[in-house]
Amino acid sequence: MTGIGKIFIVIGVIFIIIGLIWGIFGKLPGDISFKKGNVSFHFPIMTSIVVSVILSVIFYLISRFR
Repeated sequence: MTGIGKIFIVIGVIFIIIGLIWGIFGKLPGDISFKKGNVSFHFPIMTSIVVSVILSVIFYLISRFR
């Protein structure tokens, strides 16, 4: 398998992991949500931090055992 093929597989697995984490955690305390009239705004800051930490650990483990 070529290098680009492996990169696409890794990116796909990462997106699957992010989707699973996002579905499990959903809205964590610390996520910012505003709703006023017909306008709503949601910024998932805590969810983003959790996903970032998990991805950092995954990338560290991948680089460590490479």
